[in-house]
Amino acid sequence: MEDRIRRWLRRLVAAALSLALAACGSGVADIPVPPPIDMAHLQRPETPNTSLAAPDGFTPAPDIVTLIYNRSADDLYAAVVTMATKQARTYLLARYDDRRQAHFVERIAVFGFPDLTTVQVLEDSGQRSRLVIWSRSIYGYSDFGVNRRRVVRWLAAIRDTQL
Repeated sequence: MEDRIRRWLRRLVAAALSLALAACGSGVADIPVPPPIDMAHLQRPETPNTSLAAPDGFTPAPDIVTLIYNRSADDLYAAVVTMATKQARTYLLARYDDRRQAHFVERIAVFGFPDLTTVQVLEDSGQRSRLVIWSRSIYGYSDFGVNRRRVVRWLAAIRDTQL
């Protein structure tokens, strides 16, 4: 019985390592460029490895409600893109400036697994704008809260640029 358990554990570890090593990387060279996302019709997966920050009343319901920013949409978009590119292990994957939407890859520190984060700034009125951030894992079922912590960290960094 113990030998069967040991063999099963070895197979499990070998499978996990093979997946981890295949997913490891750096930058964005191995990540396909996503097309623009229609955030108004966002389809979230059933898996618990995503986090969405969006304005109150957004569909689907966000995990974190974002503020209305007293900045023009163009100004907020520029600030968000600048902030994101300054984050550790974060790379710009695609920009759709006409939509004020950008996609980033952030590699986790240990194995270099990639996560995707999409940001979009929505014009509210005049000098006011709203922000949507959707962070999600490419691999795995659970992310142990990594995507939510990233969204919270990015929102704090954006808030700090307001001062």
